[in-house]
Amino acid sequence: MNALKRLLVFSAVAGLLTVFAPAQKTNAPSNSGLMLGVAWYPEQWPEDRWEKDLVLMQAAGIHVVRIGEFAWSTMEPSEGKYELDWLQRATRLAAKHHIDVILGTPTAAPPVWLTQKYPDTLLIDEQGKRAVHGNRAHFSFTSPRYREFCRKIAEEMARKLAKEPNVIGWQLDNEVSNPSYDGYTRAQFQEWLKDKYKGLDALNQHWTTAYWSQTYFDWSQIPIPVGGNNPGLMLDWKRFITDTWYSYLSNQIAAIRKYAPASQPICTNTMGLFDGFDHYKVESELDIVAWDHYVGQGHLNPDFAGFIHDLNRGLKQKNFWVIETQPGAVNWQSINNVLDKGEVRAMAWHDVAHGADMVSYWQWRSALNGQEEYHGVLVGADGTPVPVYDEVKQVGNDFAKAYPVLAGTSPHSEVAMLHDYDSRWAIDWQKHNRNYDQIKIHVSYYHALRKLVHSIDVVNPSVALKNYKVVVAPNLSLIPDSLAKHLREYVEQGGHLVLGPRAGMKDEFNALLTERQPGALVDTLGGRVEQFYALDQDVPLEGPLGSGHSSLWAEQLSAKPGTDALLTFGKSNGWLDRQPAIISRKVGKGRITYVGAVLDESLMDKFAGWIFSTSGLHSAFGLIPDGVDVSERSGNGKDVFVLINFKQENQSVQLPKSMKRVLANGESVSSVNLPPYGVEVLEAQ
Repeated sequence: MNALKRLLVFSAVAGLLTVFAPAQKTNAPSNSGLMLGVAWYPEQWPEDRWEKDLVLMQAAGIHVVRIGEFAWSTMEPSEGKYELDWLQRATRLAAKHHIDVILGTPTAAPPVWLTQKYPDTLLIDEQGKRAVHGNRAHFSFTSPRYREFCRKIAEEMARKLAKEPNVIGWQLDNEVSNPSYDGYTRAQFQEWLKDKYKGLDALNQHWTTAYWSQTYFDWSQIPIPVGGNNPGLMLDWKRFITDTWYSYLSNQIAAIRKYAPASQPICTNTMGLFDGFDHYKVESELDIVAWDHYVGQGHLNPDFAGFIHDLNRGLKQKNFWVIETQPGAVNWQSINNVLDKGEVRAMAWHDVAHGADMVSYWQWRSALNGQEEYHGVLVGADGTPVPVYDEVKQVGNDFAKAYPVLAGTSPHSEVAMLHDYDSRWAIDWQKHNRNYDQIKIHVSYYHALRKLVHSIDVVNPSVALKNYKVVVAPNLSLIPDSLAKHLREYVEQGGHLVLGPRAGMKDEFNALLTERQPGALVDTLGGRVEQFYALDQDVPLEGPLGSGHSSLWAEQLSAKPGTDALLTFGKSNGWLDRQPAIISRKVGKGRITYVGAVLDESLMDKFAGWIFSTSGLHSAFGLIPDGVDVSERSGNGKDVFVLINFKQENQSVQLPKSMKRVLANGESVSSVNLPPYGVEVLEAQ
């Protein structure tokens, strides 16, 4: 920016400072309750601009800034020369404005001196091409040299800044995702396999390498899979990637923990449904889950977004941070539309309703150059607020009012959905129907059930299940014997297990089971899958639940006496005609149900109603108007409901009992009126 432009920008901001008077410190304390944040890159701007930014943040009720990520070339401009005083000054200036700091390690974007001097640290892609400098996430995640540089910069940051009183946490790297296909990585993968299988005979047996002469006689012969390959090899490659990212992040955690107290949680920012690795394993070493919530093109789908929120909450089974979200629009879609007026606020409250204790926007101000110039911001390149700033300011005011009520609360549920990365990978590699979208199938169950119970936990199949009345597993393809035992015990002790299509097809090595589906649970079910069918057209369904159709997939089921059929297939391909589509059986104190169809929305609603009535579920809120999203958070003797209207018309909601309007100074009401994108936070009395 030339001197004249800089003068004009600073003059405009100076005028704004008379409008945006410094706000008082909010009553939301650091690192607890409810925080509003933003990503700030002070290294991109002259230092005399910083305080003007912080004044605007404080006026909007911003509690926390994320700084440091991507700033490696400013922190270490040459090898071993660390310049962190500027970062300390920015941190202390934020404290002056009652704003806390999450420090991001800059390891997603190595400096040019590093990548040019040590090209072995650069990623090699699937085609064997080495990355070039000028992007991000272009390093090799197995490189010992790169990890040593990461350790050093993380340790220097912690040594310098961990004792700053307003540093409340750490973010490692940024959206870790890209594996490397270099020779060192392949050697590490082979060593990983050797450690797992001990001998090649075991590996060849579990991968059935006699097929297509894939048998390996030396560990060095095993490739990194590129494209389609042996399913066992592909699954182990994903597990290796998972373990590698786990150790990559652990390296930085160890460096930071030398100086940072346990009161400063360490996270990384993940990408919602991204399945490049098993998040349950990678997040296990971190203190809190933090994910990046973007709508992208279009508008917020509360069921789709809610499912992803609940999946992320389920990674550690506790509240989480939305550490990046869009302030209006993104820059990476084919059409980067802006969210409607009011939708940004509704989106923030939807995050909180599902267990977010922080909502942080990416980013504060437009960068003047770089690959993300057009991304949504709160403050434009001229240094003045864009229109969405006022909406975020309203969110800040909301959070200040709601913090005392929501502190110490989280979502709780009687219903769990099982989500498993091994099964996701296995199905997606061999869909058998290119249109089979298992996430949409997950969400179809989620949508129908959540309308009735208002809260669902999305968890790993291995977690304790005894506190759930219903456990739904829409796409649990891999059910090894140990998991089958776990699920059988859940049913026998009184739970209701609902298995969806493709359940129990494979073992833990991604090999077909020698039993029919659902594998080791056939005896428990009192039935089995005789044959599965990829559908090129819908198949009719009928029975006690009503009539409708199955799309994409159907399974011909058989049932023994004592196992009931809830739906049967109508006339279609002959094989399915009049065969059971859903079967259910009481077992011990509980029940197991198998769904061999992909139900249409009407039938799914009826099926969810049947689950609700037969499983002893209850609803704290009752029936609600279509388009109104209801969520419940509880704890510390409080029950709090968040209501959001996602319809483009006013809606009235009758409350099950009198409640206090948290955002309206505690007024007691028995009903509420919600405009489009309207939000109510209600505390039960």
